[in-house]
Amino acid sequence: MSMQGVATLRMLYKAEKEAKKLPRAVKGAIYDFQHKFRKDPHAPGLRFKQLQGHQRLYSARINAEYRALLLHAGDRDYVLVAVKHRKDVYDNLDRYQYTINEVTGAIEFVDLVSVEENVSAPRPPAPVPLRPPAPEPAVPAPFFAAFTREQLLDLGVAAPLLPLIRKIGTEEELLGLVEFAPALTQEVLLELYAGTTFDEVLEQITRPVAADDDVDTGDYATALTRPATQVTTEDTDLQAVLEDDFGQWKIYLHPTQRKLVEREQKGSARVSGGPGTGKTIVALYRVKHLVDRLPPGDTKPVLLTTFNKNLAADLRKRLLELGGAETAARVEIVNIDKLAADVVARAEPGVKRRWIDDNKAIQEWNAMLRELDEETTWDAEFLHAEWTHVILGMEGGSRTDYFRARRAGRGRSIGRAQRAEIWRLVEKFRLRLDERNLWTYRQVAERAARLEEQRAARIVKHRADGLNIHREDASVARMRPRYEHIVVDEAQDLAAAHWRMLRAMVPDGPNDIFLVGDVHQRLYNNYVSLGSLGINIRGRRSARLTLSYRTTHEILGSAVRLLGEESWDDLDDESGELTGYRSLLRGARPALRSAPTWGAELDLIAGHVAELIEETGSSSPSIAIGVPERHMVDEVQSRLATAGISAAAIGPDGPKLDDVVHIGTMHRFKGLEYQHMIIAGVADGLVPHAQAGQRERTDPAAHRRELQRARSLLFVAATRARDSLLISWHGTPSPFLPRS
Repeated sequence: MSMQGVATLRMLYKAEKEAKKLPRAVKGAIYDFQHKFRKDPHAPGLRFKQLQGHQRLYSARINAEYRALLLHAGDRDYVLVAVKHRKDVYDNLDRYQYTINEVTGAIEFVDLVSVEENVSAPRPPAPVPLRPPAPEPAVPAPFFAAFTREQLLDLGVAAPLLPLIRKIGTEEELLGLVEFAPALTQEVLLELYAGTTFDEVLEQITRPVAADDDVDTGDYATALTRPATQVTTEDTDLQAVLEDDFGQWKIYLHPTQRKLVEREQKGSARVSGGPGTGKTIVALYRVKHLVDRLPPGDTKPVLLTTFNKNLAADLRKRLLELGGAETAARVEIVNIDKLAADVVARAEPGVKRRWIDDNKAIQEWNAMLRELDEETTWDAEFLHAEWTHVILGMEGGSRTDYFRARRAGRGRSIGRAQRAEIWRLVEKFRLRLDERNLWTYRQVAERAARLEEQRAARIVKHRADGLNIHREDASVARMRPRYEHIVVDEAQDLAAAHWRMLRAMVPDGPNDIFLVGDVHQRLYNNYVSLGSLGINIRGRRSARLTLSYRTTHEILGSAVRLLGEESWDDLDDESGELTGYRSLLRGARPALRSAPTWGAELDLIAGHVAELIEETGSSSPSIAIGVPERHMVDEVQSRLATAGISAAAIGPDGPKLDDVVHIGTMHRFKGLEYQHMIIAGVADGLVPHAQAGQRERTDPAAHRRELQRARSLLFVAATRARDSLLISWHGTPSPFLPRS
């Protein structure tokens, strides 16, 4: 533990949430108080004293009107568990209950009077019921009467709240209770009320946060160190926490997340989960955890990579915020294609080629097929996908290797004769690109993978021959593995060649590759089996996050329904699921609006944005508009300008301006979030694109994959919203939208 001043002070997550509701001046006073308290808790102005009848609970003066309630965890360690008006602190002192949860080992604090008052206070009805209303019996039974006291305790419900929980009989009372309840109690009660069974709640919610050791309910010092006790560090800048709703990720980790961050892995590990569950946050904290355990040095033994460059830039910014320059200095942060290009450039200096994207490559395929008079025999998109995702992803590069290659996720089966013909055409295509001095991004990735595999093989050979590699020996310094640890964000978007390169860059061993992603958010045609590429993520090496921190229960439910009944792979030949994916946030139901024409829809959008700006009263709105096609971005921006609304397009490097409405194609919103999201142009023929239907008969597997990607794109855009979501269309709505 770091030694700062004469005391350490942490703030309980629930206390911070409640403190956010206080006047701005009081929040500033809390910030000043925590500095004074750490320097000298017994300074006369703080009036630090033990509360009568409590062994561990103390009060201290924040300002003339407010007091801090402090729990003594042992030695010099204190936890700020509540901020109260002075008139509410000293009466009825048995209202304050602090315990160590027997299941999680977490410190929990409950103000019984505040909870009871909130339960009985009149509340507006929930915007959408937590569950469908049932016929009311003559005498309504309490909601949780079917569960025994022991069962609720086994699920981790806070023991001091059990008498009150037993009386809950209306949804308004339940929402009033969970607002002030400890986090696990909140999750458990809402899930039980929604109809989730005891066994399912135990497995999905309680067990992932249960303590790994025996819980001593009197040992507060140990409880303070457990992941389930969500507190700030003793040197946290509380002003940033109290003022920034989006800044909590830097301070608090859900105990499930913290376990994943700190878990010692025998090899690779994977964390999956829906949008807003904190996968990227886990990846960033994992990077910091790995860096913190490195010996001193000036090298960069940790790689943090993701699919595109604007996401990589965001990761760099967040890692600097989380760990500072010292942490970032030990980490290589780069998008995957830039990493591959750097490998090739180092190995082959002076080789200059022009890169082409998939669309340009397919144009070249079509041109070649026309020249060969085979355009009616073969489909250019199929050939490009087969070359890109199967042939360039193979460990070997020969015709024989292709004949026995697995074609994970490709759907349509092909025989030996067809493979021979495909190989012939691929060879011709390679020569065509060479002659034109062109190559594709995947070609570069495949070349980088092969170079790194050769390099790794030389390292193994040197070591097998007993050659020592000394740090001071410059001639063999290049022969060390590139990295000790690799962390991958948005793993579902990487191609097989990318994974081969990464596998060769780090030795197979403890904590080698840590990847996070969600196959339901796959935006590109990359289907891989990581096991076949030497990356084992099966069994206990995989974990799933299910609690969304970004979006509301209502938006989340609507977004999941946009995925339809499709089956999704999990990057390792099994099915990916969103079972148990949930949110504790409540809000308005997403709106669906239609218009007869695109012009009328533009008017609808402009009117809605104007209303949001007026409602929020903000000159810097957190509002975004996603559309299916590039030309629509300019048209939306032009219509908003006519209405006097400032807006900016999102380019390849992210938003060009802050504090204005952001507009972009739906692809551009990966990794972003907004309070208010509008998805426009969700019409038949645009979502999915009309071209997707052309393969329904000729290549059903490819057709299904295109529909999946279109659903994923809509899902990603919808889950960028935190508070409100509007989906609009003109003409006939997309078949992905609900019919009612």
